[in-house]
Amino acid sequence: MARILLIEDNPDNLDLMSYLLTAYGHAVTTAEDGESGIATALATRPDLVACDIHLPGVDGYGVAKALKADAALTAVPVIAVTALAMVGDREKVLAAGCTDFVPKPVDNDQLLAVISRSLAAQEPRRPRDERPEDHAPTPKAN
Repeated sequence: MARILLIEDNPDNLDLMSYLLTAYGHAVTTAEDGESGIATALATRPDLVACDIHLPGVDGYGVAKALKADAALTAVPVIAVTALAMVGDREKVLAAGCTDFVPKPVDNDQLLAVISRSLAAQEPRRPRDERPEDHAPTPKAN
């Protein structure tokens, strides 16, 4: 399915999200702080990044800004996964360059839905006659 980079400093959260996404067929790479998350994203070019906001060193806001500043990563969705839930927090996360927001504690169904929606939004849209299923052989009638 997709190559997803998880950036999370809490080992339990990292293990849980990694297990969940792997179980749904995604290839998961992990990083435990902002600096290594940025380096990993630059090296691996993931399809999506899910990032905690409160990280040691470079925080999630800095990660999102750095990824959006790189030409090869600017279109990659960055999902904030955070305990920030006060009025205005969502807007601050989106203003930093994140494309969506999942509050902690993480609801597995919500995380999967946000990731699926974000991945679907970045897929190139092709005209109907260019889709592979439009060129499949027609079954013969008996």
